[in-house]
Parts: sequence; structure tokens; C-alpha cells
Amino acid sequence: MLLLFVIVKSISLFASEKNLLLTFYHIIMRKTIIAAIAVTGIVMFTSCQKNESEVLNPETTDCVVSYEDGNFIEGQYVVILDESVKFDLGSKADYASRIKEIKSFATSLLSSKSVTSFEIKNAYAEVYKGFSVKVNADEVLKLEKDSRVKSVHQDRMFILKKPVPEPPVEGVPWGIERVGYGSGIGKTAWIIDTGIDLDHPDLNVDVARGYDFINGDALADDDNGHGSHCAGTVAAIDNEIGVIGVAAGATVVPVKVLNRRGSGAYSEIIAGIDFVGANASPGDAVNMSLGGGVYEPIDDAVYAASQNGIYFALAAGNETDDANNHSPARVNGPNIWTISAMDSNDYFASFSNYGNPPVDFCEPGVSIYSTYKGGAYATMSGTSMAAPHMCGILLMTNGNPKTDGYVNGDPDGNPDPIGTI
Repeated sequence: MLLLFVIVKSISLFASEKNLLLTFYHIIMRKTIIAAIAVTGIVMFTSCQKNESEVLNPETTDCVVSYEDGNFIEGQYVVILDESVKFDLGSKADYASRIKEIKSFATSLLSSKSVTSFEIKNAYAEVYKGFSVKVNADEVLKLEKDSRVKSVHQDRMFILKKPVPEPPVEGVPWGIERVGYGSGIGKTAWIIDTGIDLDHPDLNVDVARGYDFINGDALADDDNGHGSHCAGTVAAIDNEIGVIGVAAGATVVPVKVLNRRGSGAYSEIIAGIDFVGANASPGDAVNMSLGGGVYEPIDDAVYAASQNGIYFALAAGNETDDANNHSPARVNGPNIWTISAMDSNDYFASFSNYGNPPVDFCEPGVSIYSTYKGGAYATMSGTSMAAPHMCGILLMTNGNPKTDGYVNGDPDGNPDPIGTI
């Protein structure tokens, strides 16, 4: 087992031979864990602390998925290169080669500024050219003054507050009934989140195409639950078990940018967006149920990726605030939809962000039942749950959602339309 682990970990990010070994390793590890639990009889559950900042809707018993601005990461920066910088490989080279060239350029750039101590973290080759780097703050001024550098931004953390899973209840979730559902077979959704439960019986997961930016490998398994929940609302299989997604049976691709605690650096999230921008096809849909304070590099990355004909569903956020104060919720574009949340009576959720623009539609987001990590199911609330409804709708309508009425009680006085297939 140890030897297999070493072999898998040593495989390159985009090596074609990796998929079989990774899948084999994952199956062995998962079955080993299940066997251990069966022997010991130990089952562990983690719940959120129910303080005022987390439980924003006292009418429900589930814990609202919410976010807060993360701290700045000391000595870590996102560097965006000027558009005038040209690269030999060009846009037609494969993605892995372009990433390698960006990292090589970053190393050369830093060395030319006499920076001797640094670590290149991520590179961005699709949405824009840039990289993230760990470097002494005193050296940052050298980068900012270089004509090849457009801007430098201190890296920050996204922090996802974890909800409480509830006991499973069979049936079609109310949100799916409200917006409609159909066969999504042949369609693809990319879930930029905490990963997806790779062998959940109710999800059609493309393990080979995903990537884990937290651990730096292709095994983007979900150890938090949030990403799996979003994936189920988008595309849970119509197979007489569990739940049904809006685009039932569609392929879901996990792009893991948040760890088991629901946190990740902005630089890693940008890397995930860049990865999707380079690998998704026009007509694919992307779900981003994450957000924080205003951060321009995130906004620019989402907008650039959407220009490739990829549909983005963005959570408006759960701060009871104007969505214009949050990234990436505030991004506007022809292939971008920002989503607020409502309850089963079509009333605006008390926790949801608002504002039109950037909010385009309101979708079910209170007491939403869906798939969860470990082959389980859970009920959660938040605009994190509303956005996946739109992600599925975009797949089913080819980016042309229909409207069935308007939400009641929208605090901005301009009721958001309720999107359906």
C-alpha cells in the first residue's frame, strides 16, 4: 500500500498514465477505510457551532452555509503579468506545458530582480498570465516596479462555515420540484469547491478530469461534504435511490480548492478557475458556491473563463448584504449568473445577499436536501445551495433559463426572477 501511494503521488499532474493508477489507489483506500469502520463500529460526525454569525435564519433547524473574509496570508502574493508579456508556446500549446512555461518565467523574473528566496506556488495560463509566490514582503516592491508585472495582490483565505448534516429522507427535494428536472446525460458540470465524493452511488463523477489544488494531485475527493452537496443538486442520478438533480445524471467534475475545514487561499481558487477555463468545453456549466470580500483577481478570472463559452453559476453570499460587496458574486457578464436564495414559499431567504445587478435569479436555498460525502445525504441552507439549481438549469437550457414568477420580499425592492428549465 505504501509503495502504491508513493507511485501515485509521483505521477505528473497531466500524465496520461495516471488515471488507472489513481482510480485503483482510490478504490483500495476507500475500501480499506470502510472495512476499518465496520470493524471498530466508530462513526464520527462534525457539526458547526450555532452562534449568531452562522445561524442566520432562526426559522430553520439546519445550519446556514456562510462565509467570512479570511485573513491575509503573510508572505504570499498573487502576481498578474502585463498583457504585453509574450510566451513562446502560445495559446495552442497543451495546458500543462503553458503552466510550466509560466512557472519558468516567474522564476526568471524573480531571479532578475535579485530575489533569492522564493517559492512559486500556482501558475495561471488561461484566464490571464500570472502566478502565486511565497516571498519576503520587502521583495514585493521590486515586482510591483517591473514593467512586466500588471499588479500584485496579497493572498487571502476563503473560509467556509460548515453546516450540520441531517438524517436522510427519501423523495424528490422541494427545490428540484420547483425548478424542474430532466436527463442531463451527456452534459458536464464543473464543481469548484471542496471536491466531490468520488464514488457516491448517486453521482456520475469524472475522476480523471478533476484536480485537487489542496493536495496537488488528481484525486479530488470530498472530505468536507459541501462540494458533494452542490454536485447532487446539479446532477444527482435518477436511479430510484436518494435524490434527483436538475440535470439528472450529468457528469460532474471535481475541482478541489477548499480543504476539509472549508478553507483555501484565493490563489488556489484562481488556479481552479484557470484549470476549468482551459479544460471545460463551451456549453459546460460551472458552480461556484463560495465567496468573500472584494478581490479583483478572482473577478477577472471568472469573467475571462466565461468568455470561452462556459456558463458560471455564482452564489450571491449569505451576509444579508449587497452582493456588489462580494467576490465573485459581483461579476457580470453574458455567461455569468449570480444567484440569491429563497424558501419553499418563494420568500427571499433572510440570510441571502441581494442587489440587481449583480443578482440575476433567485433559486431554492433553504432546507435543501442533497448528496453528501461518504455516500450520505444531508440538508443544508444557503446561497451555496441556490447556485447549483441554476447550474443545472443552465445545462438543461443551454444557457437560456426560463422564469416562473418572482421572489417575494426581495430587500432591494426589485424582485429577482425565479429560474426554471
